[in-house]
Amino acid sequence: MGDDEGPGAREAIRRYWPMIYAPTALYSMGVGSLVPVLPTIAGDLGATLATAALVAAALVVGQLVGNIPAGALVAHVGERRAMIAAALVELGGIATMLLAPGVPVLAAGALVVGGCASVFALARHAFMTARVPFASRARALALVGGSFRLGTFTGPLIAAALIWATGSERSTLWFFAACTVGVAFLVALGPDPEEKARAAERRAARDADAEDTGEPVTGSIPADERTGLFRTIWRHRRVLSRLGLAAASLAAVRAGRQAVLPLWGLSIGLDSANTALIVGVAGAVEFSLFYASGQVMDRFGRIWATVPSQVLMGSAFFSLAFTHELGTSAMWFGVFAVVVGVGNGLSSGALLTLGADVAPRENTAGFLGARRTLTDGGAALTPLIVSALTAAASLPVATGAVGLIGLAGAVGFWRWVPRHGSRPPGALR
Repeated sequence: MGDDEGPGAREAIRRYWPMIYAPTALYSMGVGSLVPVLPTIAGDLGATLATAALVAAALVVGQLVGNIPAGALVAHVGERRAMIAAALVELGGIATMLLAPGVPVLAAGALVVGGCASVFALARHAFMTARVPFASRARALALVGGSFRLGTFTGPLIAAALIWATGSERSTLWFFAACTVGVAFLVALGPDPEEKARAAERRAARDADAEDTGEPVTGSIPADERTGLFRTIWRHRRVLSRLGLAAASLAAVRAGRQAVLPLWGLSIGLDSANTALIVGVAGAVEFSLFYASGQVMDRFGRIWATVPSQVLMGSAFFSLAFTHELGTSAMWFGVFAVVVGVGNGLSSGALLTLGADVAPRENTAGFLGARRTLTDGGAALTPLIVSALTAAASLPVATGAVGLIGLAGAVGFWRWVPRHGSRPPGALR
């Protein structure tokens, strides 16, 4: 899509907030309330620290496994119906977690929730990729990231208040269920952005007909090409093996933030309410930076958001690994959680924007599904690494490993991301 086509960032907000931004914020609020306390819920069911990390990993593993069927579902029934179906299935996953008698059933429910999350993520990403022009793409997609960060900021704070009021971590699951019901109603009853976009295209076509020169129209009508996952990966192997791996490292560090920070609070003796409060403060810092990230990426290039983000998060995790036995460990936990929040906020919308930049006009959903499989693979692998290293060595060793992944990813972004946003989509160095 050319730079002059489609809505700009402000127009995207006005046109798509009921269907894109509002459901994203509400959904992530529910997820954000659950993530900091999920290891504690698993611990109450008898899980060790390493097993609790595996339960937390089930969320991202479910999202990884769900990417391929999510792409097929969105392509087949459309964004609205796919999101409604995902909300209904997710309510079943939440009920499973609420009624779980043991750790395996809790993990199974988390897998279902993660799989449904992939439907929400892919539906929003594919639509915004097709409709928002390159010149304002980073800002519009940073708003999607900002909507998510609004939830990750408010969700843990709500979790802390719920736990304080009820004395039970499972109250966050009831809140998550209420958020999911709210998302279903917003999607079902709100204006459909796909229909709005088609209406705008029909109006543009009528305006073009009014200025018809009388010249015959030739050529075939473009149609989306349906290509299998492995063929799509092979066709775009150059982009996926370079920029895709760098993006996977960013997803890995973000997942490490969700896996490590709750476990770290548990391991140094903080209660779940205080851990949720610290994670919520870090989320507030992330949220405050989301639009600045989009401005930086659109004005100066994607590299100036991704590289500093990876350096900050990688350095913070690596430094945190040396504070576990200090008498001031709780203070350092808060400090480095905020530094991670700064780094993550600087990359708000970066994965969505980079994916949209390199996505082909034909088979967009298929390419994004393949790319999300790669990035979510990085996200899913990190909690497993954290769990394995925690069991084999210690949580500080696992935390240091997450930091090294972030620093290695910074090198990848520096090598392969174009230096300026005016470079054409898909350009690689």
